[in-house]
Amino acid sequence: MLLDELKNYKIYLASKSPRRRELLSDMGINYELISSDVTESYDPSLYPAEVVQYLSQLKLSAIDMTQYPANTIFIACDTIVVANGNIIGKPKDNDEALQMLRQLSGQTHVVYSGLTVATPDRMLTDFRSSGVTFVELSDEELQYYVEHYRPLDKAGAYGIQEWIGYIGIQSIHGSFYNVMGLPTCLLWEMLQNIIRK
Repeated sequence: MLLDELKNYKIYLASKSPRRRELLSDMGINYELISSDVTESYDPSLYPAEVVQYLSQLKLSAIDMTQYPANTIFIACDTIVVANGNIIGKPKDNDEALQMLRQLSGQTHVVYSGLTVATPDRMLTDFRSSGVTFVELSDEELQYYVEHYRPLDKAGAYGIQEWIGYIGIQSIHGSFYNVMGLPTCLLWEMLQNIIRK
């Protein structure tokens, strides 16, 4: 089984996201965090799927992977929300979070996650997208969420696994975990591909 094979590898996650850390642990994968401070800017002419793949690769570009043993695996992921054709990142403050959530209320948006899995001599990059439909939410409900939860560290200003997801998400087309910030099924496939080359 893959989990047994992964015991022969040192795995590093280049992410500050507590959701990604939690999901990787819940998959039974032992890993360590690795710092990757990059400026997440990209060419605005790129399509959303290209943006998230580029940014996931960018996060690993700050690491000199050639300095690590061959049995090392690096994982990086980036997630964006696209509503009405516009890319929505993380809000700067509560006011911007409210503005973002008002855009999503009563609408369907798409969540894209780009995933890069690499060893010192090989790199794989892919993405997944999921459609998310919110019911119409009142300003009172949106205010409650922004005041009681942490929308500022999340693309689109919401966490699907939080209160707003419980009361506001009508339907999801695609992976729930992708919306949470890590397409876990895709990660499993990519890990198999990179070690069974």
